[in-house]
Amino acid sequence: MTDTVLNHRIEGPDLAPPLLLGPSLGTSYALWDQVAPELSVTHRVVRWDLPGHGGSAADLIGPGARVGDLADLVLALADSLGVERFAYAGVSLGGAVGLHLAAHHPERVSALAVLCSSAHFGGAKAWRERAARVRAEGMDWLVESADARWFTPGFTVPRLVRDHREADPEAYAACCDALAAFDIRDRLAEISAPTLLVAGRQDPATPPAHLREIADVVPDAALVEIPGASHLAVAQCPEAVLTALRAHFDGGARRGMRVRREVLGDAHVDRAQSRQSPFTARYQDFIARYAWGEIWTDPTLSRRERSMITLTALVAHGHYDELAMHVRAARRNGLTPDEIGAVLLQTAVYCGVPAANSAFATAQRVLEEEG
Repeated sequence: MTDTVLNHRIEGPDLAPPLLLGPSLGTSYALWDQVAPELSVTHRVVRWDLPGHGGSAADLIGPGARVGDLADLVLALADSLGVERFAYAGVSLGGAVGLHLAAHHPERVSALAVLCSSAHFGGAKAWRERAARVRAEGMDWLVESADARWFTPGFTVPRLVRDHREADPEAYAACCDALAAFDIRDRLAEISAPTLLVAGRQDPATPPAHLREIADVVPDAALVEIPGASHLAVAQCPEAVLTALRAHFDGGARRGMRVRREVLGDAHVDRAQSRQSPFTARYQDFIARYAWGEIWTDPTLSRRERSMITLTALVAHGHYDELAMHVRAARRNGLTPDEIGAVLLQTAVYCGVPAANSAFATAQRVLEEEG
């Protein structure tokens, strides 16, 4: 990384779909500390710092900056990482950057989440006044009110307050200039990326009405309101935010359910779903997300090959009820009865004749039932 690129942190597998996370004014990428590690299970997460915040150089922007300038820095970061198309989530000013990217660079944004943000931030006057005072007096006077602006009474995150105090005054003021000039209401209808809006129900800076205004215009956008959350909902209510973001960004469960139905059949999946209870719900989500959404969808092996491997593994461990289900799946995946028999003969050599005896009996019963 050089001083011409935004400071950033990367988490998650190199080959996972990229997800960029943008911070709010006055914070660093530590804002995402409670959420990013969980998102990195299924995504290559890249969280970045605003100019003059965290580890980003202050001179990346200057007086009179626009949100578009910040968006250009984000695109430059993505380019430096070889990321052409990415999902994006941002808080407050970071959310405004996401709206700009989705409206002006739709070919780069695959999905968008805007948290505790707005299509306009209440007019230019207050932001210009804040910028002027920060340039004249520094950050200390503003940090005193950080908790009241960011959280509900009695809650704080010391790391974020410290980041606020340590932000470069000139860069912070330039970000205020960007917020003063920002108004993207006339471009919202052009946003084509799947969009989620997340509002903190007790947010005084960008109350739910601001997010609702966006949701009403962006085609097919969804809105989630988080009770008990103020402006930095991602830090105050990370579990609720994580749940919303996973549902929006992680197509693994949906993709997995589709593949599960294609391989096992609707009747089996419907029976499994009908038996689901609150106790088993997370396990069923795990199966859909990882076994079917990631392993069975990996193109390295064909479904035919995966069926053969699965039959062998089930015989080896004596899971004959599961074996019956996967004999049916193997037929759906294109294996002939002779090929299934050849797989079971292979298991006789490496798993033992008794295991193969039971496996042949199970397979014969299923194949006769299937006709």
